[in-house]
Amino acid sequence: MFFETADGTRLAYEDYGQGRPIVFVSSCMLSTDMWEYQIPFFVERGYRCIALDRRGHGRSDRPSGGYDMDTTTDDLAALIEHLDLRDAILVGHSMGGAEVARYLARHGEERVDRAVFISAMLPFLKLTDDNPSGVPEALFDTMIARIRSDRPKWLSDQAQVFFATHLGPAVSPALIDWMIRECEATSPWAVLHFQQAIFHADHRAELRGITIPTLVVHGAADFSAPVDVTGRRTAELIPGTVYKEYPTAGHGIFVSHQDELNTDLLEFIKS
Repeated sequence: MFFETADGTRLAYEDYGQGRPIVFVSSCMLSTDMWEYQIPFFVERGYRCIALDRRGHGRSDRPSGGYDMDTTTDDLAALIEHLDLRDAILVGHSMGGAEVARYLARHGEERVDRAVFISAMLPFLKLTDDNPSGVPEALFDTMIARIRSDRPKWLSDQAQVFFATHLGPAVSPALIDWMIRECEATSPWAVLHFQQAIFHADHRAELRGITIPTLVVHGAADFSAPVDVTGRRTAELIPGTVYKEYPTAGHGIFVSHQDELNTDLLEFIKS
């Protein structure tokens, strides 16, 4: 299914089941297919599951612009309004978690009952004078240079650590290869601009302003979003949040720890 945003971009989404709506917001470079191990689980338990292909991703258009946090968050809001969702649960992974935070700050909590941040790129990645635990910009620039010079190699080099397979999670080589192909299929233009947007976005004030129930889930072995910089600090900023940390999980927690994650999500949604 498709709908059109305010700037004329045609975005693809999937909508399964009936009942209370759960909106899954994907990671940068991944399409709605990343939720293969979550959507059937929740549909079978009586929930309506919706997922969006972000602009530049999956089956959605690849426009020349709009690859910034505000625009992509407005795209999410447009989907929620298009479907007239109420009492929704927003579940965001990685960049998707940052979009959920920006959505709540930019569009309010009227349509949202609760929010989940999984391996989220929050609250603020960049090292600054008032963010001393952030990542130095020189390290980020090195990563961008690697993406520009050989994006497939950059993806391949970090594939194993993405799932923290060195700590024991059972993730097959076939699934890892599939994930790399999914990332390679994303617009290179979108990847470069979204990486910049994620790194420079400061969500600290947004997180402090959240009043709905929230769950933060993060892996202690997350290389892409180190837990000391992201997950633990996010949990500290959101009033009354529930925090779950998986000792052997990397960034690809939605695959490597799918059973544990689904159980924790269901418990939180039903609480």
